[in-house]
Amino acid sequence: MIATVTEVGPNLGVAPTCAALGLPRETYYRRQRPKISGCRRPSPRALGSDERAQVLALLHEPRFVDLAPAQIYATLLDEGRFLCSLRTMYRILAANREVRERRNLLRHPEHKKPELLATGPNQVWSWDITKLLGPTKWSYFYLYVILDIFSRYVVGWMVADGESAALAGKLIEETCTRQNIQPGQLTLHADRGSSMTSKPVAFLLADLGVTKTHSRPHVSDDNPFSEAHFKTLKYRPDFPERFGSREHARAHCQDLIPWYNTEHHHVGLGLLTPHDVHYGLAAQRVEARARVLAAAHANHPERFPAGPPRPPAQPTAVWINQPKSSPPENEEAQQ
Repeated sequence: MIATVTEVGPNLGVAPTCAALGLPRETYYRRQRPKISGCRRPSPRALGSDERAQVLALLHEPRFVDLAPAQIYATLLDEGRFLCSLRTMYRILAANREVRERRNLLRHPEHKKPELLATGPNQVWSWDITKLLGPTKWSYFYLYVILDIFSRYVVGWMVADGESAALAGKLIEETCTRQNIQPGQLTLHADRGSSMTSKPVAFLLADLGVTKTHSRPHVSDDNPFSEAHFKTLKYRPDFPERFGSREHARAHCQDLIPWYNTEHHHVGLGLLTPHDVHYGLAAQRVEARARVLAAAHANHPERFPAGPPRPPAQPTAVWINQPKSSPPENEEAQQ
């Protein structure tokens, strides 16, 4: 709209053009002003660096170190001294990270944003636990799932009556053994549930040589692959609304998990199955699809105005929270 006024305005007039487009003239003229970049110019009334250092040294004196700035300010005035305003004292203390709440309040630690990269299977796993509705209200069974984020392959799963660090540790250990995980090879990512952050699981991972990472509190996007996997399972048309028993839930998952691994064509994998990607069959599958599409193009080239079609390629890198500085060709959707 601004570009239209700039183009047509000199001929028809800025005011009539803005009126016709419903654009306020003030908005147009404000957008035309050049943007001023650079650092903010310091005020000529601001204290110099030497004066600020003098004030900070005064605040650190033994007689003032435990007093509030207001008390120091008043004491200095009574002594016939004025170095700066009360607000400037607070600014100097804040610039040196010396202003804080004196009461013993709970301070939440800063949690680093997890940034995990997988360029092949068995490099990064994600695991989580979801509830399955039981036969009566407020009754649940718990589905534990360990997922390889590169191939989306379910490497381990279990149905239990509750969340348990001991059961989780047993599942992780058995899955690492089955996948032949070597020390230093794997990173295991999870949210901050009680089982995920428990000491038994942490000690087990240390013994196995597995690096553990956790999502930030209340940030579901930090564990996107497990969340998307549970949604795929629960949105299946044959997924029961409730399970009559733990055996019922386990029997259903014994059919559901193999379907997901071997039959579900994942959009994030170029419509390949997790099994094909996890066990190195993706390249030959893509090649076979390319031959089918080439034959279709040879039979009816007029139906492909953009040229010979190509099958979707498998991903070469998968991220959890890809940093902005990473190359765009490695970008992978987090779902």
